[in-house]
Amino acid sequence: MKLNKIPATVVTGFLGSGKTTLLSNVLRQVAGGKDPKRIAVIVNEFGELDIDADLLRNCPLDCDDDGETPTAAQQGIYELANGCICCTVEEEFLPVMLELVKRRDDIDHILIETSGLALPKPLVQAFNWPEIKQHCTVDSVITVIDGPAVAAGRFAHDADQVQAQRLADESLNHDPDLAELLDDQLSAADLVLVSKSDLLSEDERVRVEQVVAAKVSNAVKTAYIGQHEDGTSDVAIELVMGLEAAAEDRIEAVHTHHDHHHDHGDHHEHAHDHFDSCVIHLGEVDAERLQQALKTLLAEQQIYRAKGFAALPNKPMRQVLQAVGQRLETHFDRLWTADEARRTSLVMIGKHLHVEELTAALKVAEV
Repeated sequence: MKLNKIPATVVTGFLGSGKTTLLSNVLRQVAGGKDPKRIAVIVNEFGELDIDADLLRNCPLDCDDDGETPTAAQQGIYELANGCICCTVEEEFLPVMLELVKRRDDIDHILIETSGLALPKPLVQAFNWPEIKQHCTVDSVITVIDGPAVAAGRFAHDADQVQAQRLADESLNHDPDLAELLDDQLSAADLVLVSKSDLLSEDERVRVEQVVAAKVSNAVKTAYIGQHEDGTSDVAIELVMGLEAAAEDRIEAVHTHHDHHHDHGDHHEHAHDHFDSCVIHLGEVDAERLQQALKTLLAEQQIYRAKGFAALPNKPMRQVLQAVGQRLETHFDRLWTADEARRTSLVMIGKHLHVEELTAALKVAEV
């Protein structure tokens, strides 16, 4: 019976832990394999410019478009951008899943990337709804954790930035601290991936192992993954797809801090700080000057996240820039197409941001 169900992989973890990198690399491996699978992707991110979805959309997936540019949904890309996915299950997640059920003959696998604040349990529970359970199963819940951050006791690479994301999400109906949220994400895991493992010392690795072992059973495997200079990771597709865990069958037995809060009638009200999201558009830029200008802004202003694409002169490929806190990473993702304008686009998420000031600071990089 399960053989006829569409398997779904749920990828969870804090913002900046490496979820999008993982999914992008999985999609590239799937598309480049001998037997390419037809993948539907659900991403849960917010921001005026949907960079996460755009990165995934430009992975080399096959699509029969009859010569026309396919929509994101036609490509199997669905973005849930109206808040934390676990808090908008009925409003957003269920309608998308029902749409995928209608297209089940065209889909081999579903990949779901949650926001950094999502609790996996409510999402997995949704797979027990009759309309979904008949046709879909949770192949696995994969929790991605930032190795150096966990080793340092921060849990997230930039705790202030995660806090800003929480304050910005008005749909959020849970308010655990980072340690509790990490516990809940680990408790639901069928596989734990420790990212940036190449940055861990032996002692740090031991500390990470202790944190993970305290929340997961011996049956849950932990894999340590590094990241290459070009932004790819060394995760084999066989590691993250085909686990056949049927996580929805055991999810009610998973105890979380969120369950505890609800059992005791705790309902948190959120004081929402002013939160800005703006997009900066530039022409072609000098890579070194742009990165230096961006690093200066990250150090001087309350920018929690920056993501986007840069057009570099005499470079046929588009450069991806991603910054979490003050950590900036770049890599080339694809060729510019003949019919698209070569321009630089960056989305900034933070507090007290002024688009004119940011644009002026970055324009020094234009050539």
